[in-house]
Amino acid sequence: MMKRHRVVVTGMGLVSPLGNGVGPFIDAVLAGRSGIGPITLFDPALLPTRIAGQARVEGEAPFGDRKIAFAVEAAREALADASRSGTAPGGGSGHEAGVGMGVGLELFAMEDLVASREPGFALPSALEERLAFMQTPSDMCVHLLAHRHGLGAPPRTHVSACAAGTDAIGDAFRLVATGRRRWMMAGGTDSMINPLGVAGFCALKATSTRNDEPARASRPFDRTRDGFVMGEGAAILILERAQDALTRGAAIHGEIRGYGTSFDAHRISDPHPEGRGAFQAMARALGDAQLAPADVDAINAHGTGTPKNDPAETLAIRRLLGERAPHVPVSATKSMIGHLISAAGAVEAVAAIGCMERGMVHPTINLEEPDPACDLDYVAGVARAHAQRWVLSSSFGFGGHNAALVLGRFEP
Repeated sequence: MMKRHRVVVTGMGLVSPLGNGVGPFIDAVLAGRSGIGPITLFDPALLPTRIAGQARVEGEAPFGDRKIAFAVEAAREALADASRSGTAPGGGSGHEAGVGMGVGLELFAMEDLVASREPGFALPSALEERLAFMQTPSDMCVHLLAHRHGLGAPPRTHVSACAAGTDAIGDAFRLVATGRRRWMMAGGTDSMINPLGVAGFCALKATSTRNDEPARASRPFDRTRDGFVMGEGAAILILERAQDALTRGAAIHGEIRGYGTSFDAHRISDPHPEGRGAFQAMARALGDAQLAPADVDAINAHGTGTPKNDPAETLAIRRLLGERAPHVPVSATKSMIGHLISAAGAVEAVAAIGCMERGMVHPTINLEEPDPACDLDYVAGVARAHAQRWVLSSSFGFGGHNAALVLGRFEP
């Protein structure tokens, strides 16, 4: 039987609508602050939704693409964090380390790509021809990060919609756990706050139109919710073998213990009304971790604030936890930052780990009128002290993509 390594998180980096940097971000979510405001990146006057969670990053935007700029900054912070003991992640050649990212699509102009390409980062001529009539290829981001940081293993791209960031971390966890990589850079990045991105979700009638009250618009599990609010940003985690981390004296944020996925394909934009795929992903993550539902101390929910997701997710959690369900705190990070699409699961994993480190669960804000169909403990309004050993962090995407991670406090 193949040896399975324990996998720990030694570095985290983040760009979000609540600001950049993991420490300030955790401060903000524990304070229950909202990062939602009017859209300023373009004129949304003709759209029914005119609010979003916008992020900011100083400096370059490689290839003219915001989501790549976010990933570059998050990777810089994550690697600095992982190296704060004085030594960097390593343990072998560059081919023993890699990068995996959940990435969304962004429109671009070909002339922007040509003008702003990374020095020394050549593109095959066939790829350049393809770029002339496509959106930004999703693999552009991972190739850039691999090139910049000398990560020689084949880059891995995940495009499983709203589950992509969670899938990227879960896939990286498996690569390290099974010995195929010594360490991985993994996470998600996205930026769809542009005319096409916002208009597309408006056409699906999936987004909130509470334009006059941006900070109160994202309302997971509330009876008056009317859709999700878009956000943008990135989060990257450094994952490595626990023994390697201990040997080099690294400070450890937490452990990744399990990963589960499912694909229910109920409808393009609707979850199964009974939450079947969500339940399967969470149950498989616990099975992979060799833990029982009784071991779950808290849940970071997908919690979009759409009329159909929230009751279905509630049913899935009830099925998973049984009689314990009403007593396990469930937090929805999207209530404060909106839905970061391909980056959502990665940012929420950072939220879960950061709050676990502080012995807290962050609030679900704007939960003022509980929906009778959403009857769990959603930590409404105010953060709470709560010791946690194991936390479930879940992401459920359009098209039936579902993924979940079991995150824990590391105990050697």
